[in-house]
Amino acid sequence: MISILLASYNGASYIAEQIESVLCQTCQDFVLHIRDDLSDDGTWEIVQSYAKQYPSHIAAYQNSSNSGGAKQNFFAMMLKHRADYVMLCDQDDVWMPDKIEKTMTVMQKEERQNGKQTPILVHTDLTVVDRDLKILDPSYRHTVNGNWQRTALCYELAQNTVTGCTVMYNRALGDLLEKEPSFYVMHDWWLALAASAFGRIVLMDEATVLYRQHGDNSVGAKPVRSPLYLLRRLLNQKDYRKELRETYLQSESFYLAYEGRMSAPQRELTKGYGRLLSEGWLHRKIFTGRNRTVKYGAMKKIAGFFFG
Repeated sequence: MISILLASYNGASYIAEQIESVLCQTCQDFVLHIRDDLSDDGTWEIVQSYAKQYPSHIAAYQNSSNSGGAKQNFFAMMLKHRADYVMLCDQDDVWMPDKIEKTMTVMQKEERQNGKQTPILVHTDLTVVDRDLKILDPSYRHTVNGNWQRTALCYELAQNTVTGCTVMYNRALGDLLEKEPSFYVMHDWWLALAASAFGRIVLMDEATVLYRQHGDNSVGAKPVRSPLYLLRRLLNQKDYRKELRETYLQSESFYLAYEGRMSAPQRELTKGYGRLLSEGWLHRKIFTGRNRTVKYGAMKKIAGFFFG
């Protein structure tokens, strides 16, 4: 019933602990699919050992060539596995023992209320920990100053509200993934856009993952409440503009992928936001104000106004 997708690459230091936390779940109705991206640090050997030991719960395979990165590896798995329910799993975290059970309870409630034909994405909070699992912040949402109620498409275009390693999505949402997009920032952001446009994003406001910070995270928990972090962001206009540019490119890609499925207002929004890359500063400000394609938080709004 549940496919758990783990994209591995050079995670030998932590992957065994993550696999153990999945195997110890209170809900055992799952298969953990591990797709290794040609690791050279012993990760694949660890994965193979677990797959041989738990053949009914773990299916492991290795790419013939490197996929290009975590998001490409994950997206390839998302396209391949069309289970009733799919969960995403990072190699360096630790799952709470009842993560699957609690998330499934929320998912099934949503499907009873909205129908299984409705694309649904359920996600949760995380506990931020260091490499030794010492708690840094009991809430990732607090760390990043996130407002995860902002799930309207206009908000999701500008800022992702979903952390992939907490996600469960149903078959109706998975069936919307037909091929890898021409451009996407991250696989979880693309999922959030699809759920926002065509279904529902549901927050279970509870931490279900120990989110390990070890310095080599693909994304990681940025301490956005820190004055020093905010100062660095304001001073680094180049990175901010690059991130904003990527949201425009992703919106254009989303429009091209789903033009035929979207409503007229959604087409106008995604096409217009995607075109901001070639528009002048004043046009961008007018479009952003009219369509509310802004990030959450005062400092982010200020930075967006001056540097966007």
